[in-house]
Amino acid sequence: MSNSSYPTLFDVWTETSSRMFDSVMEANRAAMDAFAAPGTDGDHAESATERRVEPAGDLPGWETQLDVDGQLSVGDAVRFSKTLSEEDVERFALASGDTNPLHLDEEWAEDTRFSGRIVHGTLAAGLISAALARLPGGVVYLSQDLEFRAPVRIDDRVTAEVEIVEDLGGGRYRLRTTVETDTDLVIDGEAVVLIED
Repeated sequence: MSNSSYPTLFDVWTETSSRMFDSVMEANRAAMDAFAAPGTDGDHAESATERRVEPAGDLPGWETQLDVDGQLSVGDAVRFSKTLSEEDVERFALASGDTNPLHLDEEWAEDTRFSGRIVHGTLAAGLISAALARLPGGVVYLSQDLEFRAPVRIDDRVTAEVEIVEDLGGGRYRLRTTVETDTDLVIDGEAVVLIED
């Protein structure tokens, strides 16, 4: 029997990965349904999307601009802006365990190349994820490349922008991802995501 009659390792990996991904998505949907407010019905998905884009009781200063016309396509974009406060930095340090004094100790940070405290790079990059959360559908990161170009200072107003640059098929998209302050491009990158309707 020739080797061509057997499935290739790639075929087996692809099928296994697809099954695993489908199982994870099914579990995520079940978890979302479990947390649905009592008495919700078929409108749950739409109202959940609306709450996700601009949650009720939004924190002051959150801004979203969604440039999507119907079905997602190349050129569609979303921007999410907020001011990164000292409280954000402290909460991120507690949540992540990143207690680098560059982010938390002003006296120590004054003697560095930055001449003062800066926001965690991963916290600033997290605004990309916040922008993605506002796209229609369920968004799953497959990869993210980042280049940190400049520091973000505490109390800087920061805007993350995500733009679809290529439709890879199967609900997968390649994105340009950027984060800017009022004066600088601070993070430049590229992501691949899976977006489920």
